[in-house]
Amino acid sequence: MKFRSISLLLIAEVFAMSLWFVSAAVLPEMVRESELSAFRQAAMSSGVQAGFVLGALISAILGIADRFDPRRVLAFSAVAAGLINATLLVIEPGGLLAILARFITGALLAGVYPVGMKIAVGWGEKDRGFLVGALVGALTLGSASPHLIALFGGSDWRTTILIASLASITAGFLALKVSLGPFHLIAARFNPKIITSAWTNRRVRLAYAGYLGHMWELYAMWAWIAAATAVSYNATLSSADAEWFSKLTAFVAIGSGGIACAFAGKLADRIGKVEVTIVAMGLSGTAAVFTALTFGGAPWITFIIVVIWGITIIPDSAQFSALVADAAPGDQAGSLMTLQTALGFTLTFATVQIMPVLASLYGWPIVLAGLAFGPVFGIAAMMRLRAMTGSIPDKKTAR
Repeated sequence: MKFRSISLLLIAEVFAMSLWFVSAAVLPEMVRESELSAFRQAAMSSGVQAGFVLGALISAILGIADRFDPRRVLAFSAVAAGLINATLLVIEPGGLLAILARFITGALLAGVYPVGMKIAVGWGEKDRGFLVGALVGALTLGSASPHLIALFGGSDWRTTILIASLASITAGFLALKVSLGPFHLIAARFNPKIITSAWTNRRVRLAYAGYLGHMWELYAMWAWIAAATAVSYNATLSSADAEWFSKLTAFVAIGSGGIACAFAGKLADRIGKVEVTIVAMGLSGTAAVFTALTFGGAPWITFIIVVIWGITIIPDSAQFSALVADAAPGDQAGSLMTLQTALGFTLTFATVQIMPVLASLYGWPIVLAGLAFGPVFGIAAMMRLRAMTGSIPDKKTAR
């Protein structure tokens, strides 16, 4: 039952989260058709971030993940998001309605990712790092999938939009087939004090701080790595070859990180979640700097470094969520994890929107290197948490 439920949950997450970067994956084709401004290009991606923040905040404040059947919440959110995303097929590319559709899609995805974590942590305590790691890996593969679809879909960007929309709708029906685990707890009623515990519980607070450092880097890299590497590769390749290779780079880099999440989760259950976050942020921050240093050079060198960056940038994400789940009472875990993601994505809205603007002013190398400041901040927070507990806090120490 556990294997079946987790497997279905992971497939649903992959399918539904394919909506996240679908506009980034088809952006070159959209621009050729509609000549979008730099602001609207960014808004097509950052609109999802902003919508997710609003959706996650509403979900956290109302305790939706803890008070209602998470399978039904996930199913409704995935189906509705797929339908809204499909409207991109019939409205003006990059227009105000398209940006609004992306915003609403992001708000609905707040009922997919955090709610999926709530279901996952209900299936275990000792292997919680692996369970959440596997779920974040599914999210990562889903985020990478539009680049793969676009890679083989040619210039018809609407095909990519349609496939991602149908995948999300399918995810909703799969979610209804998932069972809840033995550690799943439901809050009896809405309790606003849950939100204040994000500040009063020091373990939760430090996990949030580490997560914010991680998110400074993550979605800015995911959203713009295809565009950035296209510019880098164009220094030595033709425009068509550079664009194709950049899509491949984005898919391989982001997708490889998804596979690494499950392995990192297993490692975290053995050596500690804090330790895994520190190592991952150290490696990803270093990779960001080296990506900047090799920018415009031999494409294969940049490709390898970006893939290493993609592998190391995401495995710690699951462990921040697992740390919150460990430190929080079971009937508050869903809301506190949802609030955590809301705060993180509030930050990403700014970083995703401003990156192309800064790149046009100062160049991609400086902007990419600047992403390393996030891991530095996150490592500092995790070092404090480790000093406070002596080791990773599990359920026994967190209560």
